Amino acid sequence: MKDRPVASKRTIKGKELKCPVCENDTFWMRKTLMNTKGMTFFKLDWANKEAENYICDSCGYVYWFLPS
Repeated sequence: MKDRPVASKRTIKGKELKCPVCENDTFWMRKTLMNTKGMTFFKLDWANKEAENYICDSCGYVYWFLPS
C-alpha cells in the first residue's frame, strides 16, 4: 500500500484552508479525474478535466477545486 502524502498547511487564492468539520489546518493533496459519461463511452477518460483534492489530515473532509 502506498504511503499517504505529507500533510501541510494549504493556501487557495491567498486564504489558508481550514477544515469546516474539525477546524484542522493541515491537508494532503491528490488529483482526481472528473469522468464524464461521453468520454468514458469512447474510452477517453484520460482526456477528462482533473480536480485537486485537499483532504483534512485529522477527519478526512475533502475539498474539491477545479482548475481556474
